[in-house]
Order: sequence, then structure tokens, then C-alpha cells
Amino acid sequence: MHSHFPDPDLAAALLPHAFDIRDGAHDEAHLLRVWRNVCRIVAEEGGNLRLLQAATLLHDCIWVDKAAPERPLASRMAAAKARDVLSALGWSGADTDRVAHAIEAHSFSAGIAPQTLEARILQDADRLDAMGAIGVARCLWLAGARGAAICDATDPAATARPLDDAAFALDHFQTKLLHLGETLTTAKGRALAEARAARLRAFYEGLLDEVG
Repeated sequence: MHSHFPDPDLAAALLPHAFDIRDGAHDEAHLLRVWRNVCRIVAEEGGNLRLLQAATLLHDCIWVDKAAPERPLASRMAAAKARDVLSALGWSGADTDRVAHAIEAHSFSAGIAPQTLEARILQDADRLDAMGAIGVARCLWLAGARGAAICDATDPAATARPLDDAAFALDHFQTKLLHLGETLTTAKGRALAEARAARLRAFYEGLLDEVG
């Protein structure tokens, strides 16, 4: 795992703090996928790899259930933990601030606008991992883990009922996943999102066709 990052020593120091609780959608494999997305974006957009490595490794370091009322605060809590971890490693206040901002702004539910290039890159890289085939897999894994259904039995597209993505995995496509591509802020991120958005849409429409 360490060897996949440009600074293996930093990775070794931060990985023990990367998760308080793991799940099938937030684990080391997710970190590596986000990091690969970060590197693809940095190759065209630039960005500070040291800051991005730290932000990637710590962006999910506090786990809050998606159904919990505290969920919109999760990224702020993760940013606060990252500050403590990096300060203990002797990082400067300025660099710690930049990493913490990238972490707090990456979250969709937090609604915090990214103010730096690194924050924009991490946000895009993380959202790319909620799109495409991997996005479908993560959505269904999380739905199954919380005991949700795949879709409503009689109105799977929610044409005559309120959307409820806590109860139905397919509703989460309408509430979030199908719109993620519109929220990316880097040119490379948007380019990478095109194929993934198409895969999401194809799965959603295919499932509706099969259950309709």
C-alpha cells in the first residue's frame, strides 16, 4: 500500500489514522482509487502532491453513518482529526490548514466550496469514485449494509412518491449520483466524469427497464 504513494514514509505514518471504521465503500481500496484519480487530474491541472497525499489518506478518517443527522459534519470532524495528526508530525500551520480545507470541502453533504486547487482536485477525485461502475457497486454495497431495498416495488422511479434514498438504493441515483458530474470543478475531472456518468445512467435506465 505504502509504495503506491510518492512519499511511502508519509503514507506509513498516516495510514494508521486513515479510518476509525471501515466499510466496503470506504477502505484502503477506496483510498487507492481516489489517489489514482488525484494523479490523473494533477498530471493536467498541477497541484501539490504532498498536500494531496495527506488529504487523500485522511479524508475519510472519521466515519459517520449516512443516515445520521451529524452526517453533514463528518468532513469537518475529519479535518479536525487531520489537523491533530499532521501537527503531531511537525507539519506547518499553513500546510495543515490547506490539507484540512481540502478534507472538509471534499464532502458532498457538507456543502463547503473548495477554495484551493488541492481542495478542488480532492473533491473531484473522490466524486469520481462515486460514479461509473465503481459508483454503482459502492451504492449497492452501502444500501445492502444498512438493510435498504434495491428499489421500491411498485414505483421504482419515484414518479408518484417522494424520493427516499435511505430506503431505496435506486433513489440515490436521482438524489445524488446522476448529478455528480455537474459538480466537478477541474477540467480533467469533468473529462474523466463523462464516461462514468454514462455508465451510471445506463445502469439506472437498464435497471428501470428490467423491473418496470
